[in-house]
Amino acid sequence: MVIEHRPGRTVTETDNVLMTTLGGNDAPIHTDARYSSLTKWGRPLVCSSITLHLVGGMTVRSTSGLTLANLGFEEIRFTHPVFVGDTLYAETQITGRRLSKSRPDTGIVTCRTTGHNQHGADVVIFTRSFFVPVDADAARDATNY
Repeated sequence: MVIEHRPGRTVTETDNVLMTTLGGNDAPIHTDARYSSLTKWGRPLVCSSITLHLVGGMTVRSTSGLTLANLGFEEIRFTHPVFVGDTLYAETQITGRRLSKSRPDTGIVTCRTTGHNQHGADVVIFTRSFFVPVDADAARDATNY
């Protein structure tokens, strides 16, 4: 089963400025229009951490809204550049689920997510694992979520 995450999210200049500043990434390929115009891209690239953040965020509501903790991101690949003005979309496939060996009331879900732009080009692919409550109804009742 493939989960489509909608709506898409258009990347803005503000996204790029805020996240490069927050992360301390002032590489000219992300922040200097003149420098970037002289590269093969011809314009600033959106910082890859923004791409991961936006695409990962799109998946939360439909895959992990009751997540107790992220366990890790693995096999992260940035496969195509992202520019201000691109609209990102995501699809996720659940690739595994099992009970936690150390926490009997908790399950571990693993999923593979692909983010792509408005032209259908894949821009990021990653695997993520996270803890979820085994009894989601009890968790909702306890938290009023």
